[in-house]
Amino acid sequence: MASKTATPWGAADLVEEVVVRQQAGDRRFASVVQLLETPKGERLVRFAYTTDDTARRGPVTFRARDLARLRTQLAHHPALAEELGL
Repeated sequence: MASKTATPWGAADLVEEVVVRQQAGDRRFASVVQLLETPKGERLVRFAYTTDDTARRGPVTFRARDLARLRTQLAHHPALAEELGL
């Protein structure tokens, strides 16, 4: 999964990613939680949401059932779960 991404701290590699698909009325979107690592080994966790597969800035909101799905998916992404303390 190693792909480069830009952060305010410079370039980082994408280590793990969880995508939680969501819907509000007719709107479909997804929230994304990513584990990133800088060239110096610092780990960063990024939260974002996407519409039409384009990352957006702004607040990320999870309903309780979305958080349950996030926890389930984190079982397959142990490094990201560890950084989140879950």
